[in-house]
Amino acid sequence: MKMRAEKTKLKKAIARYKGARGALLPVLQEVQRRYNYLPAFALKVISQELGISRSTIYGLVTFYAQFSLKERGKYIIRLCEGTACHVRGSHAIRETVKKTLGLENDGTTVDKRFTLQTVACLGTCFLAPVMMVNSAYYGGLTISKALAALKELK
Repeated sequence: MKMRAEKTKLKKAIARYKGARGALLPVLQEVQRRYNYLPAFALKVISQELGISRSTIYGLVTFYAQFSLKERGKYIIRLCEGTACHVRGSHAIRETVKKTLGLENDGTTVDKRFTLQTVACLGTCFLAPVMMVNSAYYGGLTISKALAALKELK
């Protein structure tokens, strides 16, 4: 029953874009905001409602890093491993964050609260080492600053 209600809500959201040129990207962004990832059922509904093949949708979704096909946590932590961050100790920060969250590698905590992603660059070398949590930047990181940020989010 819940799935039917979700599909109905999704169809209403898509209806606003129907017939508009370039509708796919804003529809995907809206769905991602709603679920924090792009569930398979939503991609099927989008395909049916907009008349766009699923392969075309998957092509777009896998091209843009902003989209995720896997369920993610409420807080998405992106730890930079670029050169500036690396030489200033990002590896030790990453290992501490992983241990604190109980993760072996990048991924999502069991409680779906945190998702850890190691990224090549956040484009903020002047803040190195840096991490981004959702849309907030934490620069000049030390292990203790990173742990304080996580504690603030828990």
